[in-house]
Amino acid sequence: MILVLMGVAGSGKTTIGRALAARLGCEFLDGDDFHPAANVAKMAEGVPLTDEDRWPWLERLNTRLRERQARGESVVLACSALKESYRAHLMRGLADCELAFLRGSMELIRGRLETRKHRYMPATLLASQFAVLEVPAQAIDVDIRESAARCVEVILDALPEDSLPGPPPPSSR
Repeated sequence: MILVLMGVAGSGKTTIGRALAARLGCEFLDGDDFHPAANVAKMAEGVPLTDEDRWPWLERLNTRLRERQARGESVVLACSALKESYRAHLMRGLADCELAFLRGSMELIRGRLETRKHRYMPATLLASQFAVLEVPAQAIDVDIRESAARCVEVILDALPEDSLPGPPPPSSR
C-alpha cells in the first residue's frame, strides 16, 4: 500500500507521516527531501514554485513510489500535492494508493509555522499554498486541530483493512 499525506506546509505531514509509518511498519518518505536544488533555493528566497518547477519533483516521487510498489513494499509519503493535477501525476500507475488530506485553517497553520524553523520553507509562502490548494474530492479527511496521535488513528480507521501491510496495527477501534 502507498499512503500519501497531502496538505499545505505546516499541516503535520511529516509528524503524522512518521508516526503512521512506524505504526504500519513501513518506510516513510518526505517529499521535501526530493526537491531539486533550484526549487529549494527558490522557496528559501520566499518565491512560490510554479507548475513547471513541480513537475520534475512529482515525477521523481512517482518513480520512487512505483519502485516500492513493484517490490511489494508499503510506504507513507508526505507531499504537499496541492492540485488535482499534481496528485494525478504523483499517483500515476499506482495500483494501491490511498490519499489523506490534512485539513486546517490558515490561522491555525500560520501559528504553527511561526513557531517552527523549516530548512527552506518560510511562513511567508503559506498564502501562496492556500491559493493553489484544490481540496481533493476523494481522500481521507483529517482535521488537524486534533492531536497527531488522534490524526493517525483517524487515518488508520479509514484505511481499507485489506490494504494494511502485515497484521492489523493496534488501534482504538
